[in-house]
This record gives sequence, structure tokens and C-alpha cells, in this order.
Amino acid sequence: MDLFETYANRFEHIRMRREDGILELQLHTDGGPLRWGFKPHMELSKAFRAIAQDQGNHVMILTGVGDEFTGPRASEGVEKGFHAMRPEAWEHLHADGMELMDSLLAIQALVIGAVNGPAVRHCELALLSDIVIASDNAEFQDSAHFPDGLTPGDGINVITPLVMGLTRARYFHLTGQIIKAQEAKSLGLVNEVTTREELMPRAWALARQLKKQKPMVLRHTRILNTHELRRRMLEMVGYGLALEGLDIADSHERAQKEGGH
Repeated sequence: MDLFETYANRFEHIRMRREDGILELQLHTDGGPLRWGFKPHMELSKAFRAIAQDQGNHVMILTGVGDEFTGPRASEGVEKGFHAMRPEAWEHLHADGMELMDSLLAIQALVIGAVNGPAVRHCELALLSDIVIASDNAEFQDSAHFPDGLTPGDGINVITPLVMGLTRARYFHLTGQIIKAQEAKSLGLVNEVTTREELMPRAWALARQLKKQKPMVLRHTRILNTHELRRRMLEMVGYGLALEGLDIADSHERAQKEGGH
């Protein structure tokens, strides 16, 4: 059995197809735009690790379904269980949060992030790509952290200062700023902006262009591209997640007191 067949259909929130070594991942919830929660979080780290272990993947395209990349915004009914839980429950998410970043960066296929619309939760999944292209309706926001009462410490805090600069990154996180596609390109978050209809054809054209290179060169280039990012993640993500965990434990304690328990 081809290794790809062992994991291609294992995940509820990830569609995969592979053609000539080019792997396309579509993030979704019930066939529509992805709604972030516990299960997508856990599935992505497992999927990325399986992909990383398969050298049959030479180029990967990461995108969403419909007109959104990841959502929803903080005000649109996000799964609040993330933000108030017991320490022993957070311990599992702490480990999975570290694995999510490391497994994505461990992938030895060059990664093209194709942002098909607003990426308002965990936009770092796209920003960590080797090439980032976006549709003209794309937006970038960190709605999952400071605007929603949580320290931004799970990896997004590593990549945003690198791609937009420290001063801009701090403003982005602290104000809940929404950065639209053309501004994202001018700030260096995005390489190209296309129409929604042109996005995936362009992503596949770039993937085929990269695929002309020898597989070993693709792998080694990706390893070099991610080396410094993996080092920074190792230094910062565990610590950042620990601080997030204190916020979450505090929210749990306050909820217990307010509930009279």
C-alpha cells in the first residue's frame, strides 16, 4: 500500500489529494469553511506529522474551502472551551500546540499557502508557508488571542514579527487589526494576490514549477527554509503556551467562583 493511502482519508476536517507528488490539503468543517475547535487542532498536528514522514510529498498546497481560510472571528461563537479549562486538560493542548508547530515545519515538501478568504484564526498556518498567495477577499487577523482574552503565545507570536516587523506585529495582536489582502502584500505577509477564481490554478502552477526541481533539492531547501523557524518555535512556543495556560486556568477558576462552586 502507498504510504499516502494510510493517512489520506483519516481526518474529518482535512481533505487531501495528491497528483505527481503535489499534495493539496483543504481545511473544512462539514464541507464548508473551517470552524476552529479542539478536533481540527488535534487532527492537523497528526496530519502534518504523517505528511512529514512521507517523502512522496514534494510540494504541498494548504488552503481552505469556500470563501474562508479559517474562522470564525472571536465574536461569532468561537468554541469557548479553549479559554476556560482545568490545568490537566490544558496539559494535553500544550503538548499538541507544540506538536502542531513542529510537525508543520517538519514537512520536507515545499509549502504553498493559498489563502482563499479571511484567515482570522491561526493565520500562522498559512504564514509559515514557503510561498503565500491570497485571494483578493483574504484578510488576516489574530482573533483567537488578545481580542478574546488570551495571550498570543502558541506560535503566531513567533512568525508575525518576522514577516511584518515587531512594531506592526504588536499592534496587530493588541488591537485585533484586520489586514486585507493588498495591505498584507505590501507588508510582506503575502507574495501574490489573485482573484478568488484564479487562486487555486495559480497555486497549482507554482507547485508544478517547483516540482521541476529534483526531489532532494526540494527537501533540502525546505529544511533550510524552516531551520531558523523551528529553532525559534522550540524556544518560544512551550513558554508561550504555558502563559496561555495560566490565562485559561484563571478563567476556569473565575467561572467556578461565579457559578457558585
